[in-house]
Formats: sequence, C-alpha cells, structure tokens
Amino acid sequence: MAKDVIMPALGMAQETGVLLQWLKAPGETVTKGEPLMEVETDKATVEIEAPASGVLAQVTAGPGDEIPVGQVIAVILGPQEKSSPARSQTDPSASLRTGFGNETQVSAVTSPAEIRPSPLAARLAAEHNLDLRQVKPAGGRVQKEDVLAYLETQGKQTEVSKTSKVSVGDGDGRIPASPKARRLAAEHGLELATIKGSGPAGAVLAADVLAVATAPALPPEPVAAPAATLQTLTTSRAWRVAAERVTQSWTTVPHFYLIREVNAGQLIMWREKAQQRITEKLTYTDLLVKVVAAALRRHPRLNAMWHEGRIVLNEQVNIGLAVAVEEGLVVPVIHQADQLGLGQLAARRKELVARSETNKLSPDDISGGTFTISNLGMYGVDAFNAIVNPPQAAILAVSRIADRVVPVNGQPAVQPMLTLSLSCDHRVVDGARGAQFLQTLAELVEEPMRLLD
Repeated sequence: MAKDVIMPALGMAQETGVLLQWLKAPGETVTKGEPLMEVETDKATVEIEAPASGVLAQVTAGPGDEIPVGQVIAVILGPQEKSSPARSQTDPSASLRTGFGNETQVSAVTSPAEIRPSPLAARLAAEHNLDLRQVKPAGGRVQKEDVLAYLETQGKQTEVSKTSKVSVGDGDGRIPASPKARRLAAEHGLELATIKGSGPAGAVLAADVLAVATAPALPPEPVAAPAATLQTLTTSRAWRVAAERVTQSWTTVPHFYLIREVNAGQLIMWREKAQQRITEKLTYTDLLVKVVAAALRRHPRLNAMWHEGRIVLNEQVNIGLAVAVEEGLVVPVIHQADQLGLGQLAARRKELVARSETNKLSPDDISGGTFTISNLGMYGVDAFNAIVNPPQAAILAVSRIADRVVPVNGQPAVQPMLTLSLSCDHRVVDGARGAQFLQTLAELVEEPMRLLD
C-alpha cells in the first residue's frame, strides 16, 4: 500500500519547513528508516527518514520550497503498485508546490532529483526565493558558487546613457551665440551651454558671457564625507525563525532570574574520579545534566510547560543542550536523562554535538525537550542570563569555574566557584519554587553523594 511522505512537524510552533534536497531520486528504491530528504526548520537542519519501504514516486516539491507542515510531497509505492493517474506526471517536477501550497505548472524542466544541489546551495537558493532549475551547475551538482554566480549575473543591470542635442539655428546642434560671445567664452574657459542667453531665441550675447565671467566666485560646496560601507550578512531561515522565537519569548514570557554561586570543588573531584572508570571523555556539562535531571525529579514544577493557558507537567525529564553551530544555535535533547548513567550521558552528548555540527540531527534529536542547559563556561564567561525556550518553564545558564576568595569556616580561602543563573517563566514557576530547585541543585553540585539519597 502506498505511503504518503509529508512535511513533518518537529516542534509545537512549527508551521512550515524548507525542503533542502532529496537524498533519493524518483523511481529509486528506498528502505524504511534510511535518510530520504533534508529539511530545514526553525530549530535545525535534519534528515528525514523514509516512512516505509518501496519506490519513491509522485514528487511534488523541489529543493528550496517552503512547505506547510502535514502537506504530502511524495509517496512511496509498495510492490506491484503504480502511480495513480491523478497524481502521475511525465516529469516529477512538472507541478512544483511553492509558497503555501499554490501550484505552478511548468514544462520541460529538470526534476528536483536531477538537480541534486548541495545543502549550502539549496539553503542559499531558498533564502533568495530562487528556483534552482534556473541555475546551470559547473559540474554535476549545483554548488554554492553556482548559485552565487547566478545571483550576481541577475543583479547586474546594463545602464544605457542617452544624450540628446538641442536642435537650434540651422540644425547643427550648436548653441546659438554671437561671434564675440564665443570668443569671450573661450578666453574665460566657459561653456556656452552653461550660460543663459538673453538674445533672440535665447542666443548667448557678449554681455551674458561677461556677466558670468565677472561674477564673484561662490564658496565651494562642502564635500560630504564618504558614506560608511555597511556589510550585511545573509541569514538562514533557521536563524531568522529562531530570532523571531527568541523575540517572542523575550516579549511575551514574563522572565525572572535567580542567581546562585556554588563551590565546585567536589564537582571537580567527582569528574576526576568518574573519569578513571569511564571510557568516554567526561565534561562538566555531563555532570550538570546528571544533577539537573535529579533536581527536576524532586521539583517537577520546573519540568513543566505553559500550554494554552495551562501548566502541563511533563512525565519525562528530557534535557536540551544549547550547541553553537555555523548557522547559530541548535538545542539537541538528551531524552530521559534522569535514567542514564554518566557514561551514557557522555556518549549521548558527544553523539548529539557531532550530529549538530554536521547537520545530521534527526527529528527525535531535537524534539521533546522539557528543560534546557546553556553552558558558556568554556568561553570564559563569568555569568549570564539566558532566555527561556518556550514552552519550557526554565533554562539554566552555566558560567566558568573560577578561583575566588570566599569565607570557609569563618576564614578567607581561595575556592573554585561556579555561578548558576536560572531563568524562569513566571506563569509556571514562582520565586519560591525556583529558589527551592536552585537550592537542591546547589547542594547536589557541592555534595554529589546526595545523588544517592
């Protein structure tokens, strides 16, 4: 039985997605679970797996198309099945969906599968609303350079300057003037065309030339300083949508912040001891995921979300990690983090970061987050506040571990200190609940053995 291929929804607020490229051509055999296409959403660029095994057919969307969530863009035919007459086309791209579902009929064009653009080329074309079928690749695949060359060619405009002569007198185009006026103008280096004549038919007379030649010189016009050249950067759809969502969060979510400085001495020792028995390289982020997950289990209100005017408690503890990539920021999710050991957390974190950096995140990798950690300690940041990632209730900002002089048993001592900043959505969490969560988190960081309680 034929299986529809649709534009998936990878987030609660997602309305559309951009098809970057097909990884299979129409007519090719596909296997359920193997990568079928690359899609860019407001969260990340992800590979979408084939929903069934069979033959890819009836492709109705090409690279660069922005497609509403849920719209059918192809089908996978089972054994012995054929394309239905209503949707079958001689050329799979003869009817490409553009914008929000409007169909544009085209003829004798290259199919999207034959175009095979690189991800950067597809993304660049989508940002400029460019139909990749108009771009002729230098090789067998459309690259970013091909798209840039096409855009540059289209942007050039031929300027045609037109000059016209005023026909006067006998039609030779000369400015009407008396012989003496011509001689005086030549002596004073004046152009007759710049002198207003007072003679018959506007002819320039000697008096007109002398009036201009003897007129007091006007002060030179101030020369304007050259305008600064502003450089603009082309942003991806993911960056633009993320910017819109951050703006929406900042302007609609009532934020408040709780800041706590904790002693990281035991955290450092915990990492050193745990590393001796774990093959995966442990980071402080791995340890923090572990303690945050435990704290969320004890304070479920921080693991909730605001949805349609109600507080919804999440059953699972799924912690998102803010990861910086070339396109900006993605937040892959470690699912059921409270049930994983340190070695499993480290392996999963390493895998998600690698997928983020190569644009190989799957839909599951970026969905279902219930709490987010943003760690900028590796960049030497002492403290910062993060913006809540809706519909989550809170996000934890983690700074670097730095030596500071603090009181220990009434005496000043140098200790490794860590600043934690908790940003909360006041619709879900009040100050007291946020403080209780941060108190538990601080205790677990300063005494990791409490995890055994």
